[in-house]
Amino acid sequence: MPLGDHADDEGAPPQAYRDSDNASLHSDHSAASDAILINSPDTSDEEYYSAQEPYYPNKYVPPRLQRAWRATVVWVEGPQPPRPWKIHPFFPRVQTAPIQFLNNYFPKRKHKITLLIFFYFCWFLSFGLVLHRSAFAADIPGHGSPVRIRCTDRFWNDGNGCGINGDLCRPFENSTMAFRCPANCKRIEVLNPHAVGKQEINYRPLVIGGPTDAEETLENTYYRGDSFICGSAIHAGFINDQSGGCGVLSLVGEKSGFPSVKKGGHITSIGFDSYFPRSFTFLPGTASKCRDLRWPLLAVSLTFTILLSLFTTSPAVFFPSAFVGIFFHVALASDPPNLTDYYAIVSIALGRFLPASFCMYAVYKFCVKRQQQGLHAQIEKTVLWLGGCWVGALNNYTFDKIPIQRLTPHDIQQQPGAVPALIIIVLTLVCIAIGQAWALRVEGRLPRYLAIYGIFVTTILALVAVPKMNVRIHHYILGLLLAPGTAMQNRPSLLFQGILVGLFINGIARWGFDSILQTPAELRGDAQLGSLLPLVVAPIIHSNVGTRLLPNITFEWPLPFPKHYDGLSVLVNDVERFRGYEDAGVVQFEWVRHMQGVPEYFRFAYMSGNGRGDYTKAGVWGSEGGWTEMESGPS
Repeated sequence: MPLGDHADDEGAPPQAYRDSDNASLHSDHSAASDAILINSPDTSDEEYYSAQEPYYPNKYVPPRLQRAWRATVVWVEGPQPPRPWKIHPFFPRVQTAPIQFLNNYFPKRKHKITLLIFFYFCWFLSFGLVLHRSAFAADIPGHGSPVRIRCTDRFWNDGNGCGINGDLCRPFENSTMAFRCPANCKRIEVLNPHAVGKQEINYRPLVIGGPTDAEETLENTYYRGDSFICGSAIHAGFINDQSGGCGVLSLVGEKSGFPSVKKGGHITSIGFDSYFPRSFTFLPGTASKCRDLRWPLLAVSLTFTILLSLFTTSPAVFFPSAFVGIFFHVALASDPPNLTDYYAIVSIALGRFLPASFCMYAVYKFCVKRQQQGLHAQIEKTVLWLGGCWVGALNNYTFDKIPIQRLTPHDIQQQPGAVPALIIIVLTLVCIAIGQAWALRVEGRLPRYLAIYGIFVTTILALVAVPKMNVRIHHYILGLLLAPGTAMQNRPSLLFQGILVGLFINGIARWGFDSILQTPAELRGDAQLGSLLPLVVAPIIHSNVGTRLLPNITFEWPLPFPKHYDGLSVLVNDVERFRGYEDAGVVQFEWVRHMQGVPEYFRFAYMSGNGRGDYTKAGVWGSEGGWTEMESGPS
């Protein structure tokens, strides 16, 4: 078209699209052409106003940086045209044999539907029968039906939870209890520093005591009353950790001299060289044959999910079926909520299942369907996706050895080995993320996913900025956040997606939808409060040698108490023996030695009403009468 001719919008020639590399050259050429037209000698003498030069912010950016940015954008957009991933199975005849078998013997759709319904019925019946036998035990002769207890159950509460002299935790002796422990209790540990006399133990089972004779007979084995019951039973060899068990324990009252013994599947018990008012032992000959059948149940669930994976090509059949089966296996068998009433466990599982299903529908629609549609590598899908899903779902066994209990700064700093483990995990995740990003670039979807994960990161950073709250990324949240990055059909994505779905299942079935934002009190649990510690002057000790009086020790403290506190609590050998309040004018505590020849341990804490703060570390009144001052800091 000659210069000076103008076409209206309807008759305008179509716009010519150019590569981004040539766009700037074209704009410079157009600007030059306009300049020549304005300065032409043929232009009119009429007065005119020159158009304002457009503003280009990028003119302040160095050309080298602009070229690098354009090259980065072109690289991120990926190859043109994109190359979607597609798994071509190894040994295709072998991997498609189950599908061919099904088509040969059940060629019609109605035949396949009938077979699937029968498969579901057999799965439900097998799982239900084994689960009923596992969850409900028969009576123990002479003692009735055993009480289902948790791995963390004890006869004693921490601090002053049992009241003065432990009266809230009576009886101390002449009582028996038939009990039933679940499997896998050996791994249960205290997660915060726990005082036992002068010791502070952490990240080990709370089992205090054990056999007191060389033959390690059960008749001479007893444990302090605040020990884990099931951990003690495993330590004594009374039950098995792999299958749990039933039995009868007996409360034997006050004992002293609890030894530290390595026994019962390499559990090393904690020693205590003084007395405690409540102890227990296990009655020989009462161990019942009841077992936690989680391993036979795992065999049932594995068998049916593997068959389902091998003989199913439809993601709409495979994924919901596998999700439902694995979810209820975790919720009812492999890692149920920590409750004693099994009917309550069933109720909680059903309550968590519905919202979990909605989450998994979104994962199926945007991740699983895209990955598994048209996939005929039956064995590879079973090994990688289903195997990875079971690895994630059995998190309490597969990832339990990693020395990170909770991903919080406090836990990472105090748990041995947590920092190196965290570094290894972060480096592994970075390598996986780089590999997945490259795979998404090949499919031409990397820009979209960078935007999605940019939103995720921005949201998390915004949550971090919320005052007086802590961000905690639970593993079910981790599964939901990372699953979109596996929405492609290659072998690494099969494995990673299965693991992430399994982690989501375990997180919800075991713990529920815990909040991403939690208060410091929720994260602290039974850890130290960080409260003020009492100032107690050096005690006065009366040995009373040559008299009929027992030795005694007297402690004093100044009044008034600090602001917000109105009382003081005293523990002797981890049992509360005294509460003194400011309004009563009590400024001292006198203790008469309870047992000769053993040390006694004293700890002090301020009180506000019935609530108490942190206790001090233990001061020791030695068996010979000397006093060892308490160290600084809480216990």
